[in-house]
Amino acid sequence: MVFRLDERLIFPDPALAEPDGLLAIGGDLSVERLQLAYHNGIFPWYSAETPILWYSPHERFVLFPQELKVSKTMRQVLRLGKFKVTVDQHFEEVIAACSRVPRPGQDGTWITADMQAAYRELHQKGCAHCIEVWENGALAGGLYGVQVGEVFCGESMFSTVSNASKVALIHLCGMGYSLIDCQVYTDHLASMGARMISREEYMGILGGEW
Repeated sequence: MVFRLDERLIFPDPALAEPDGLLAIGGDLSVERLQLAYHNGIFPWYSAETPILWYSPHERFVLFPQELKVSKTMRQVLRLGKFKVTVDQHFEEVIAACSRVPRPGQDGTWITADMQAAYRELHQKGCAHCIEVWENGALAGGLYGVQVGEVFCGESMFSTVSNASKVALIHLCGMGYSLIDCQVYTDHLASMGARMISREEYMGILGGEW
């Protein structure tokens, strides 16, 4: 059953989500609603052609930083020092690049103008963060997401130079988070150690209200 949200600042129990994780439709992208969503294992994921859709997968694709797998090739890349990494210096540029850089098999972007504006506001409130990866003074890759306690809820990453997004993720794993929420499965993240856990385990780590 998919619930329709109104102006009230509430969400249904995430355990009631559809098999694909879809929980609710509608509402808004206010800071308060986004904070409530992330604290309860819910995130927005939709396109410009649809209303706001809210998801809470029954299984969560996550990366425990201590389980990060760094290949021999990546270790060599890191040793070369060709990339410089910064944190929270250019959030607007990172989220814009995530929306703009094409991905194989993906037509268009779910990071709409409204989404970008909402997450910029979350960043201004200190709830959303980004990592920037630079090569020769140019932004080569990065990622952004939302912090909930010791959990980093990753939203998107991009790379215009080979390995730049991997460098961002490796740096993120060294920032003291207990868990990185990758949300949905990708081969790329699985190769670096991400795996599925149950919603119950995820919520236990997140410390949500349900």
